[in-house]
Amino acid sequence: MSDMFLNNFRALVPKYLEEPWQEADGIPLAELDQLLAGHNVTVPQVLREFLHALGGCEDLMEAYYYFWDPEELEVEDGYLLFLEDEDEEFTWGFRAEQLTVPDPIVWRRNNANGTWTSEDGTFSEFVFDMFEWVFSDEDDLDGDEADGGED
Repeated sequence: MSDMFLNNFRALVPKYLEEPWQEADGIPLAELDQLLAGHNVTVPQVLREFLHALGGCEDLMEAYYYFWDPEELEVEDGYLLFLEDEDEEFTWGFRAEQLTVPDPIVWRRNNANGTWTSEDGTFSEFVFDMFEWVFSDEDDLDGDEADGGED
């Protein structure tokens, strides 16, 4: 299967961390495949490529939300879980019946009541939008601090 998303995910390192992507930012394919083989489910191509590209980059894997390591992935409530927020109020996943789709729709679970809501976007859309939000928010705060918070 060809790499559909790999280079776009690798491009996030220079875009947000202002340094070139390096092999250590990802998880080598042989190692990743071994870690994923421990699951009895198919991991969507987009998540596999994301982990291959960025699974070793803590600055992105733990940027506001926490992407799960390959060995932590699990199916619960009929969803493959892959991400949670820092307060563990929400968890994100894919519907188990959509795991063969290369870039499936992302769903968010409210952990307090167990309800699932569609994010109305695929994993790749979700990830690119999330990092844009996380890092632009940080830049906005830096700009406000630099001018003393005054307009």
